[in-house]
Amino acid sequence: MNTSYRTLARLSEGLYKEKMSKFISFAMPVTSEEEAKAKIDEYRNRYHDARHVCWGYRLGADGVLCRSSDNGEPSGTAGKPIIGQCLSNGITDVLIIVVRYFGGIKLGTGGLIVAYREAAASAISSNEIVERAVEKGVTVEFDYISMDSVMRLIKDEFVTVKERHFDNRCRITLSVQLAYADAFMAALSKIEGVVAAYR
Repeated sequence: MNTSYRTLARLSEGLYKEKMSKFISFAMPVTSEEEAKAKIDEYRNRYHDARHVCWGYRLGADGVLCRSSDNGEPSGTAGKPIIGQCLSNGITDVLIIVVRYFGGIKLGTGGLIVAYREAAASAISSNEIVERAVEKGVTVEFDYISMDSVMRLIKDEFVTVKERHFDNRCRITLSVQLAYADAFMAALSKIEGVVAAYR
C-alpha cells in the first residue's frame, strides 16, 4: 500500500466558455463521501439558477472510490471527463464541481466532453497539488502511571492527536503516518499497562 498520495491544497476556481455557455469550476480537497455530498448540496443551492451542476469525486489513498454525476447532461459527457482530470493529475481525496450556464447553443456530445474536461483542468491548474502521508487510526488506553512515557511517544511529528479522554483510565485516539505505524505500535507495546489497537 502507498504511504503517501497526491491531493489539492485548497479550494480553487476555474472558468471555460464555449458558444455562449459558461462553465464555472471548483476543485477542493475532501476526506469523506459525507463531506463531498455536503459540498455538492451547498453548490447546488448556491447555483440553483444554473442549468447543470455536475461533479466528480475521487477518495482514498489508492483512489478506488470514484463517483460522478452528469446532472442532466448526456450520459458520460460531464462526470467522466471531470473524474478523468483527477486521474490524469494523479490526485485523490478531491471533489470537482462544474456549474454550467447554458448559452442557448448546443455543444454536442464532443463539445460537452471538451468543455467539462477543460473546466475541471482550469480549476486544478489554479490550485496546488500537494503530497500527503497516508495515516492509520490508533486507539491507546493506559493508566495515569504510564502518562509520561505515552506522551513522549505521541509528541513525534508523524502522530496527530484526534481525541483525549482522561478518567480512571486514559484513552487517546490518534492518527499515525502509515510509514511509522508499526514502529510506533511496537514502542507502545513496551510501556507497561498500555493497550493499543488500530481502528
